[in-house]
Amino acid sequence: MSKYGTIPISSSSSDAPPPGSSPLDFISRAKACGASALATRQPWRELADPKALAVPRGLGDAYLRARANLAHFSMNYAIVVLGVVFLSLLWHPFSLIVFLACMVAWVFLYFLRDVPLALFGHTIGDGVVLAVLSALTLILLLLTGATGNILTSLLVGLVLVLLHALLHRPADSIDEEAGRWYTSVTPPQPY
Repeated sequence: MSKYGTIPISSSSSDAPPPGSSPLDFISRAKACGASALATRQPWRELADPKALAVPRGLGDAYLRARANLAHFSMNYAIVVLGVVFLSLLWHPFSLIVFLACMVAWVFLYFLRDVPLALFGHTIGDGVVLAVLSALTLILLLLTGATGNILTSLLVGLVLVLLHALLHRPADSIDEEAGRWYTSVTPPQPY
């Protein structure tokens, strides 16, 4: 009788290593975390939908669009900016190695993490992790001597993200999602 696909209830061997100690367990956990982290990213077709592009009607509409899209497409935007920086570093091998080392930190501390990060008994929020990783990556890359190239690629990536955030009309359901990171400011009522 085959037991393929069944979950063992107990181990018959007392010499079995504890769960999570083998490299294969680590790889399978990393794949599962990667799949769940990438699940928070929105579909690229939704991001690149040309029918959803339109000029905002005013400054207020532009602000609301940017706020909603930055919250809704945050993972996609992070991937776009990091991709632009990566492409710009192809001609600077040492900077590319430093960037890849920073990417490993990004993967384990931001993208694949499914539980809140705790440091000295205090829970660290996603915004703090994002800010620290961004600053650390920028400082380390600037120390490699590719300063102009890195700053230009960051500027190009940020301009692309901001242009998309302003021009992409968010779906109605995205406005509720924007409330995760931003508190809404209600205008004062006229007397």
